[in-house]
Amino acid sequence: MTAKQRVALVILLAASFTLAVDFSILNVALPTIGADVGFALENLQWIATAFALCAAGFTLLMGRVADIAGRRRMFLIGMALLGAGSLAGGLAISPAVLLIARVAQGFATAIVVPAALALLLGAFPEGKARDKALGLNGALMAAGFTTGAILGGLLTDLLSWRWAFLINVPVAVGVLIVAPRVLQDSRAAQRTRLDAPGAITVTLGLLALVFGLTRAAETSWTDSVNLVLFAAAVVLFVAFALIERRAAFPLVPLGILTRSNVSWGNAAGMLAFITETSLVFLLTLYLQKVLGYSPLEAGLSFAVLGIGTVVGGLVGPRIIGRFGNKAAIVGGFLVQGAATLLLVLISAAEASIWLVLVATFVGGVANLVVIVGFMVTATSGLPDDEQGLATGLTTMSQQVGITMGTPIMSTVFTAVALGSALPEAAAVLDGVTTAIWVNGGICVAVAVAVAVCLQGRAKTA
Repeated sequence: MTAKQRVALVILLAASFTLAVDFSILNVALPTIGADVGFALENLQWIATAFALCAAGFTLLMGRVADIAGRRRMFLIGMALLGAGSLAGGLAISPAVLLIARVAQGFATAIVVPAALALLLGAFPEGKARDKALGLNGALMAAGFTTGAILGGLLTDLLSWRWAFLINVPVAVGVLIVAPRVLQDSRAAQRTRLDAPGAITVTLGLLALVFGLTRAAETSWTDSVNLVLFAAAVVLFVAFALIERRAAFPLVPLGILTRSNVSWGNAAGMLAFITETSLVFLLTLYLQKVLGYSPLEAGLSFAVLGIGTVVGGLVGPRIIGRFGNKAAIVGGFLVQGAATLLLVLISAAEASIWLVLVATFVGGVANLVVIVGFMVTATSGLPDDEQGLATGLTTMSQQVGITMGTPIMSTVFTAVALGSALPEAAAVLDGVTTAIWVNGGICVAVAVAVAVCLQGRAKTA
C-alpha cells in the first residue's frame, strides 16, 4: 500500500468502526437514559429500534445513491450527519430529541457504510491488498458491536451515558478534515438515474421487516401487528421484484442475484452476523442471570471475543489466499459451530466462565474468517458501476443480520425459559443452552449449504 492508501484505509475503517459501535453502545445504558431523559420503561426499545430501522432500511437505497451522486460526496455527507446527530443526542433533554438523534445516526450509517466500502474497493484492486483491507474492515465492523457493549458500560459507569453520543463528534470532525485530501471520488461509470418506485418499495419492505423483527423480540412472533408487518414486507418485496423486471435503470438488476457469489456470499454473511450477535445476547443473559455478573462485568467478559474477531480479520485474508473464499466460509462456519456447541456445557459453576472465554475467542476468530470470506466473495468479479450496489447488498446483509439475530434466539430462549417450572437461574440456563444448540446447528447447516451450492473454489490471487 502507498502512504495515501494507508491513510485512506485508516479513515474508512475509523468511520465503519464508529458506526458499528453505535449499534450496541447504548444497550447497557438504556435504563439510565430512560431515567435521565424521561423515557417510559416500555418505550426504551425505541432508542435501539429507531437506529436499526434507518440503518437497515435505507442502506440499499443509499448505496445506489452513492453510485449516482458520488461515493466520496455521500461519505462526507453521512459523516457530517453522524456528527450532528451525535451532538444532538449528547445534549438531549427530551425523548423526542434523543429519538431524532438516533434516527440521524441510523441514517448516517445507511449512507456511510456502503459508500465507505465502495471507496475501499475502488482504492484497492482485486488481490491480496484488497483482501487484507476487507479483512480489517470486517474485523472492525464485527469487533465494533462487541466494543460498543464494553464501551457503553465504561462510559456510563465512569462518566455519563451522554459520552456514548459525544465520543462520535471528534471522530466525525477528524474524518471530515482528512477525508477530502486522501479519498479518490468514484461513481457509476455509465450514466444512470435512480429507480424511484423500486427504491420506495424495497425501503418500505425493509422497514416493515426490521420493525417486525424488533417488535418480535419485545412481544411475540405471532403478535397480530408483527404478522401484518411481515406480510407487508413480503408483498412489498414481491412488488419490488416485479418493478425491477421492467425498470430501465433498476435499483437492483435481478441478474446480479443470479450470480452464485453474490447470492450465497450475502446469505452466508447475514447468517454469520445472526449467529454471532445473538450469541452475545444469550451469553449476556447467562452471565447476568446465572453467574450474577453486573452489566459492566458482563460487557468486559466479551473483550476476549473482540480480540478473537480482530485476529480473525487478520488471518482471514491469508486463509482465503491459500485455500479460497469458499473454503474460508465453510471451514469458518464449521469451527464457529463447534465452538458454539461447546457452550452447551456451561453451568451455574463460576468455573464456566473459562469455557465461555475460550469458546467465544475461537468462535470469534472463525466468525471473522467467514465474514472476510463473505465480503470478498460477494464483491468480486463485478464491474465498477455495480460496486456501490454490491456494497449496498453486503451492508444490508450485515445490518439485517445484526437486527434479526436477537429476535430469533430470544424466541427460542423465551419458549423454553418461560415455560419452565424451575427456579429463575435454572430456567434461564435451560433456555440459553437450548438456544445455543440452535445457534450452533445453524452454523453447521450453513457450512453444508455453502459447500454444496456456492459455485467454484473462488480463490483470490
